[in-house]
Formats: sequence, C-alpha cells, structure tokens
Amino acid sequence: MLKFLLIVFIVALAVYLLVRVIERRGVQGMPQRSRKPRKPQRPASPDDDPDFLRDLDRKNRKKRQRDEPDST
Repeated sequence: MLKFLLIVFIVALAVYLLVRVIERRGVQGMPQRSRKPRKPQRPASPDDDPDFLRDLDRKNRKKRQRDEPDST
C-alpha cells in the first residue's frame, strides 16, 4: 500500500511541475486569437444617448415656446 501511495505522489508531483513549467513558458503551438477592431458601442438605452437627449431637449424647448403666449 505504501508503494502505491508513493507512486501516486510522484506522478502527481510530476504532473504539477510539468503544468507549472508550461504556464511559465507559455504554450508555443497555440494560435493567438487576433483581436478584431470592435465597433463603437451604442448606448444601451435612450437616456444614455447624448444625441437623443439633445433632440429631446430641443423638441421640448420648441413646444414650450409654441405653447407660451407672447409676453410683449
């Protein structure tokens, strides 16, 4: 039983050391993923979109000017 545990320990140690060496050197044969240029992200919601907010403000100002009577 002791010989079996010793063999398992030696195999586990060898695998551990092999993995550590591979991690440090890096795997040479693995192709690197090329990063494609990403499209600019669109705002997730309308209230994050400055163009939408600008247009909304412009429409609200026009509506207020139309609804207010002339004070002259």
